[in-house]
Amino acid sequence: MTALLAATAAPVLAQTAPRAPEPVVVPQVERREVRAPSYPSRDFAIGLFGGTYGTQNFGASGVGGVRLGYHITEDFFVDATLAQTKVTDEAFRQVLPGGLFGTPTQTLRYYAVSAGWNVLTGEAFFGRRTARAFQSYLLAGIGSTDFAGQRKQTMHVGMGLRVLVNDRFAVQFDGRNHMFPLDILGKRQNTNNLEFTTGLTVYF
Repeated sequence: MTALLAATAAPVLAQTAPRAPEPVVVPQVERREVRAPSYPSRDFAIGLFGGTYGTQNFGASGVGGVRLGYHITEDFFVDATLAQTKVTDEAFRQVLPGGLFGTPTQTLRYYAVSAGWNVLTGEAFFGRRTARAFQSYLLAGIGSTDFAGQRKQTMHVGMGLRVLVNDRFAVQFDGRNHMFPLDILGKRQNTNNLEFTTGLTVYF
């Protein structure tokens, strides 16, 4: 009897079981390969700069040089600079016959490697409709100064401002204090030599 009831109920259950709904729209999308665009990083920078270099005890004169930099992250960077200026002992020649140098003018040349930190970024406004991104930074480093037959290890600290004209060019304002020992006046002393420059930088 039980077997008979089971056989009778099986067709009824099969008829009342819900059926899965058929999809209304069957998507037929062909997959295609998408290549992500490649944007230049522009982490490297090279530039020229010029300004004034104040040699302690000898006054200020024009300075010019080249700068090569690499931006490690958005906040930190390193750069290397090579520059030279002319130093005169004309003021001493008015007191000391023959002056301090063999010739009235000597070349001061230095190279330096710096580590920098972008401490403040924002926009600089020029009028009502023009705005340019800028970065202010602090830096410090070491190098070497060749002056009056003496080559001295040099330390420097400084700060600056970088205004981005676009994603490729920037105008840079830089102030540094170059510190090195010097023995020209008959006594060894640590000198502070202030440099203020303006330059154009190209990113690539």
